[in-house]
Amino acid sequence: MARSGIQYADVQQAIDTLLARGDSPSVQRIRDVLGTGSFTTISEHFRYWRSERENNRDVPPPKGVPEAIVTLSAELWRQAEQQAHQALVHYREEANRQVEEAQQEAEDAELKAQHAVERERALAEHLRYTEQRLEALTHELATTQAQASEAERRNDALAKECAALAQAVKEKEGQQQAQAAQHQDALKALEARFEERLGQEEQRHEASETRLMGMLDTLRQERAQEEKRKAKLTQQWEAERERLGGEMQALRQTHQQRQTQLESEKEAYGQEIAVLKQKLHEAETQLSEKARLEGLLQKAQKDLFDEKNRHAQREQAWQEQLWQRMETLQQQLSELPSTLSVKGGNSND
Repeated sequence: MARSGIQYADVQQAIDTLLARGDSPSVQRIRDVLGTGSFTTISEHFRYWRSERENNRDVPPPKGVPEAIVTLSAELWRQAEQQAHQALVHYREEANRQVEEAQQEAEDAELKAQHAVERERALAEHLRYTEQRLEALTHELATTQAQASEAERRNDALAKECAALAQAVKEKEGQQQAQAAQHQDALKALEARFEERLGQEEQRHEASETRLMGMLDTLRQERAQEEKRKAKLTQQWEAERERLGGEMQALRQTHQQRQTQLESEKEAYGQEIAVLKQKLHEAETQLSEKARLEGLLQKAQKDLFDEKNRHAQREQAWQEQLWQRMETLQQQLSELPSTLSVKGGNSND
């Protein structure tokens, strides 16, 4: 319903004034004649006036109006309505096409946003797996380094033990050599004393041959016992030397075995360290890939944000353009009757 203020009679009077001046009626021109009124109220009255005129087309024109003017006005009005209808159809089709394009762009933007969210979720899952794998590799590397340190410590302790055993064997051999030298010196001293005593006894007691022989036998027995004791000591020394040599050989074999084992362990630890280094390198590569993927994710988010902004700008520009086109169409519609009037006058001439 039209609001109070501008009445239909006022609009009809303004339309008659415009027709009397030869101007085609339009909302803007009617408002210019009235000097006031809202476009909505004037538009409703003007639409009602056109419908009434269309319904009363067969009604005879008022008296005093020439038939040629009435016919020309009707023809101009019909042509104006046709052109307005064609223009409205064209702009409606164009508006529908732009609306469909905008809807398609919105659907594409939403699909891109969904894809970006899915990529972000996949990247987050891959990042979580990479961090867990890196933490496990770091823990494994720390464990292996601790084992390698412990093996090196055991190797150093064993090397020190072998060195101590070698020093003990060397000291034992020195002691045995010193004891053998002492035995040789004691034997030489005993022989020297025996020779000295024998010479003295020969010089002093040449007549005491029996005593001398007895003493000689005693000395021989002592010498035999000394020889036996020396042989026994020598045998004991040889046995001790063989035992120490066996222990030394066993220690050397044990040391060699430990060296071989340590070399094997070092080689195994070296291989494990190489594998861990390779894994660490792969982890660093995965971290680089993670940084790259995060950059791609940030770029995708920025592109999505830019795409949303561009879409909003395009939608706003499209709306502004649609309003401008509607205003232009309304302006063209308002100017059609006068244009057609001028063309009709030229054709009559």
